[in-house]
Amino acid sequence: MTAAVLKLPGAVYAPTSLEERAAILDAEAGSLTAPEIVERALGEFVGRIALVSSFGAESAALLHLVASVDPATPVLFIDTNKHFVQTHAYREELVHALKLTNVRSIFPDADETAEIDPKGDLWKRDNDACCALRKVRPLGKALAEFDAWFTGRKRMHGNLRAHLPIAEAAEPHIKINPLARWSPDDLKDYMTAQALPPHPLVETGFSSIGCWPCTAPTAPGDDARAGRWRGLSKTECGIHRL
Repeated sequence: MTAAVLKLPGAVYAPTSLEERAAILDAEAGSLTAPEIVERALGEFVGRIALVSSFGAESAALLHLVASVDPATPVLFIDTNKHFVQTHAYREELVHALKLTNVRSIFPDADETAEIDPKGDLWKRDNDACCALRKVRPLGKALAEFDAWFTGRKRMHGNLRAHLPIAEAAEPHIKINPLARWSPDDLKDYMTAQALPPHPLVETGFSSIGCWPCTAPTAPGDDARAGRWRGLSKTECGIHRL
């Protein structure tokens, strides 16, 4: 994390810790809209912030918000080699539509994959280990050049996300959650207003989309993420422990 000086009303103040810097940013974001939060974060972490995107069911909104300010912002796509083909097609559609110029595919280490998951079926035996191999460790390496990253998490997702702050310390990074306060209607209205295309699987009942082995359609009334790791106590892949 590079040294930072925050310009607050009437003063210039240098936070003494990552946690303090995140707390100041979070407090400041309380009066800002999602577009303003994005613009503020891009200005705060110039050249040192990325957007991590799954190109899933809700991804287009945050991608559009960031692209509206700076379409050259690095976008990190964790390619687990287990995505739906529709997700890859959707990624290409959004890259073209939003004129994103710096989308990077992050892959699991080939040697480690050959050693740990040679048959590609680790998800059947240990889904936590599979997520660590295909998502957590690759993203951890990719984030090394950044001080902060945008996530699309929202409080409406519940569970560990129910009390999500706008800015949070996650040593050695700060995570920015511009859409934390959004409701399902906020998301729907934004997608409609900006004429953003939906993920192709949404119309078939998928409300949250990750890797194909661990993602299922949801029923009306289900939580948005109910189709992820259905039947298991697992609700997160682990990247948000980075």
